[in-house]
Amino acid sequence: MSLGVTPAANPPTFDPSECASRSHEVQRLAWRMKTCVDQADTVLASLRKIQLEEWQSPAGRGYRTTIAFHASALMRARENLDGAAALVLRHSQNISVQGGRGH
Repeated sequence: MSLGVTPAANPPTFDPSECASRSHEVQRLAWRMKTCVDQADTVLASLRKIQLEEWQSPAGRGYRTTIAFHASALMRARENLDGAAALVLRHSQNISVQGGRGH
């Protein structure tokens, strides 16, 4: 038994308004991602303040070490999210360009 893929009866038609709407939605996603980057920056600033505390006890030093570990992980995640947001924004611009060419 062979299952063949049949082409769509009618190919999708180009609709400039639909393409612009998709581009806008993708742009909105990119800006929401940038908002998350900003929020990560706020958390990182708070973590830096905690790291500057001068706890002398072994528990305090351990706490600062743990905070530094988590801050490092958050910084990597923030950088990845920032890069992803830039890619999403670039993609939204490509949607507009491709839509203008009738693709």
